[in-house]
Amino acid sequence: MADMGEFRDAVTAWAAGGPGDPAHELAARLSVRTVVLLEGPSDVAAVDALAASRGRDLADEGLCVLAMGGAMSVGRYASLLGPSGLGLRLTGLCDEREQPFYTRGWERAGAAPDGYFVCAADLEDELIRALGVPRVKELVCEEGDLRPLQTFLSQPAQQGRAAHQQLRRFLGTKKGRKIHYGRVLVEALAPDRVPAPLDDLFAALS
Repeated sequence: MADMGEFRDAVTAWAAGGPGDPAHELAARLSVRTVVLLEGPSDVAAVDALAASRGRDLADEGLCVLAMGGAMSVGRYASLLGPSGLGLRLTGLCDEREQPFYTRGWERAGAAPDGYFVCAADLEDELIRALGVPRVKELVCEEGDLRPLQTFLSQPAQQGRAAHQQLRRFLGTKKGRKIHYGRVLVEALAPDRVPAPLDDLFAALS
């Protein structure tokens, strides 16, 4: 039986220049109605973790959460999947500095202009602010990364930076760490502390 992972793979291959028929067929078979376009896998991990905490099975609801491999790809994905392509509803998250890519991509695809939600710096920054620096450091310690964090903070380049900026940089210093903490930080959130862009995204997915 086909699953949403197969649809994501088919869309990714299509965006890379492959055939579109598999994505068309899977979209119909799986009753896909909305695609959540995200920059990378750490954002997907955060969205999946929040869905799990709220008892939602996004795939079962016909919602596909898809990492594009960078914000500059949004125009391509939006054109393939949105009103001018597969006719699916589009939503997603982006960083403030990448908002122009999303705006142009949405316009060219004929998608609703208010269909995506903007993080001030990035989603990790939003999560660190929501939890607070002391709690994030506790989580880093609980995950066994205290020593790497201490080594990172001792580097001259980190001196003088705000603590939340240091933590944000630390999360991106090792392959897979951002993905891991995308889940960990979301799972540690109190229900009333979910950052506004992420909370607004889920409200739009209701």
